[in-house]
Amino acid sequence: MWAGIEGLDPGPKPVAPTDGLAGRSFVVRTDGAARGNPGPASLGVVLIDASRGDARDPSAAPDATISEYLGRQTNNVAEYTGVVRALDLARRLDAAEVHLLLDSKLIVEQLAGRWRVKDVKLQPLHAEARGTLGAFRRWTARHVPRAQNTAADALANQAIDRVAAGGPTAVEWIGKP
Repeated sequence: MWAGIEGLDPGPKPVAPTDGLAGRSFVVRTDGAARGNPGPASLGVVLIDASRGDARDPSAAPDATISEYLGRQTNNVAEYTGVVRALDLARRLDAAEVHLLLDSKLIVEQLAGRWRVKDVKLQPLHAEARGTLGAFRRWTARHVPRAQNTAADALANQAIDRVAAGGPTAVEWIGKP
């Protein structure tokens, strides 16, 4: 359900011993959704412990998830917000490295510095994502086909449906360590 073309691998970075990063590694899958562009928007996040043998399998069960409604936004804002929320969650889970598998080629290329961020609405989200990525010892970003990112997509769509039915704006789930 969750998922391939190598993007950026900046390699190891020195990490200060006081930065709180315990050395965990996560495969991170995110997606944004907007029904209309702009329109009701949301994000879905899936984190999988990278030490698991099935971590890169699109159907691997998540170790943590976020499903969040964002109000009226563009799809690209929802996509970027998903990355920012995922990185924040990874940091809270003591990650030292993250491996992003995204179905947004735009975000992969912009995070890698190969494409400029022209949209003014995306610039602060890009800056926040890059700033957070800089705190990890290592990070990679790969573009994957949408069909390999169905878990994050489902979480994003569930958020819109949940809020329309009167449910909570955000649901975060963290499994047992």
